[in-house]
Amino acid sequence: METTRLRLEPLGVHHAEEMAAVLDDIRLHRYIGGEPLTLEELRARYERLVAGPSPYHGERWLNWIVRRRRDGQAVGTVQATVMSGDGGPRAAVAWVIGMPYQGFGFATEAARGLVDWLRHNGVRDIVASIHPDNLASAAVARRAGLRPTDERSGDEIVWSDADRSE
Repeated sequence: METTRLRLEPLGVHHAEEMAAVLDDIRLHRYIGGEPLTLEELRARYERLVAGPSPYHGERWLNWIVRRRRDGQAVGTVQATVMSGDGGPRAAVAWVIGMPYQGFGFATEAARGLVDWLRHNGVRDIVASIHPDNLASAAVARRAGLRPTDERSGDEIVWSDADRSE
């Protein structure tokens, strides 16, 4: 999947070493909790993500590395968990852009690319859960066509594209 400046490459376990450096900043966890993973922990996480959920869960995990097209530099990740829904497939999306690469519009471009790809592939409802203090992520969600709802997921606000005009 490509956008104007980015290439979204399907996640592989081999990406762990490269991504450990991109994601190794405690500030990325301010709103999502936790802390940066060690290389071994990230490799194990990527092994689980690539393997996907057990078939009885009825969902698919889609994960991509976000790269700049001009030089191939990995700048972050995007993901979607696609589930069956009454009106068709529904996806929960998320994005993470490494601190050195923030402020250049990469998160917005990657999120828009992901949302557009999901819509093109039959996903009818798209949601993202965003901490109310994470103004940068809220701005990305808004630019990707999502709007805040009254729904909560833990301490996060659920954003949705359910009210978009077709």
